[in-house]
Amino acid sequence: MNMNFNFNNPTNLIFGSGKLSELGKQKMPGKKALLLISRGASVKKYGTLERVENQLKEAGTEYVICANIHENPSKEVVMEAAAFAKENQCDFIVALGGGAVLDSSVAVAAMATNPGDLWDYVNGGTGKAQPLVNPALPIVTIATSSGTGSEINCWGVISNHQTNEKIGFGDPSIVPVLAVVDPELMKTVPAKYTAYQGFDALFHNTEVMMSAGVNILSEAIALSAIESIVKYLPRAVKDGNDLEAREHVAYGSTIAGITMQLTSTTAQHSMEHAMSAYHHDLPHGAGLIMISKAFAEFFIEKHACDEQFIKMAKVMGIPKSDKPEDFITALVNLQKECGVDDLRMSDYGFKPEESMTLAVNARETMGGLFLANPCEMSDEECAGIFDKSYR
Repeated sequence: MNMNFNFNNPTNLIFGSGKLSELGKQKMPGKKALLLISRGASVKKYGTLERVENQLKEAGTEYVICANIHENPSKEVVMEAAAFAKENQCDFIVALGGGAVLDSSVAVAAMATNPGDLWDYVNGGTGKAQPLVNPALPIVTIATSSGTGSEINCWGVISNHQTNEKIGFGDPSIVPVLAVVDPELMKTVPAKYTAYQGFDALFHNTEVMMSAGVNILSEAIALSAIESIVKYLPRAVKDGNDLEAREHVAYGSTIAGITMQLTSTTAQHSMEHAMSAYHHDLPHGAGLIMISKAFAEFFIEKHACDEQFIKMAKVMGIPKSDKPEDFITALVNLQKECGVDDLRMSDYGFKPEESMTLAVNARETMGGLFLANPCEMSDEECAGIFDKSYR
């Protein structure tokens, strides 16, 4: 076991049911916030936006609302939001929403203070990989779903539709200063998206376990998160008002934000980002589910990290596991319990002949995650995983 790790997270994390009511008592990192939300109406419909506004008023903070973020957020909406922040002289960001909003906030915070275009600072694909000129705006995050873990780390994934690229952007200096994770806010997430987001959180942790860089701390907390998600996600999908289930899934998701700071995820995420770079309507979690079985089977066939698969299977409901294939059994069982075992790539417009295009795109845009794989994976082998997953 790798005993070396580097962990530095300055985020003040306030976790628990009802904790949104404590936001107004916290010290804000500025005087005027850009309150970033999605184009959807859920935070308005269920009163969450009004509650956050009241908390900001209690904290003595001015704010303006920017409601332009969509699923798989694009470079264009990031630049629009950043321009809006500049125009309104905002000195920090409050990101209220699910993964798309939380991911976007990192890029918006950077572009609100830096010149040029976001892709000037993106590392990968056609990005120019320039260093940030100026410090980004501070970020406060309020998560309304459980999936990305972005509420507590410095990364977000943004799409460039002109180049068919979906790439992670971030910088250690943009870690949120304050994060509120209140599972009560997640009770209204529809069952289908509860499942998609829950599996995203699960795969963050399983990929850390499979990663060549896994260490004693990232393994311990990843296993804790995996156990919580597998036990409680089916309950959250079945009954969104099951607060105990929501709490445990939220825990697994937020913990993933920490495990990913300690250990990189693997090429499974690169591969899904390529999928949704070409098919923008594909929910990230759904894409990960589609390729997850074949992706894990690739490493099991290579005997690349057998012991890690056994460890995961043991906390996923097979306590006497003694072979890596048990992980596949537990994974498929969970997909069936959550009603996502019948997802089809063809339903989102994929065609079999795309496999190599997706494989090449995955490596060109987010090749760093391939380096975290527990063994080599060629473009042909990557395309083979897409082929095996297709239906």
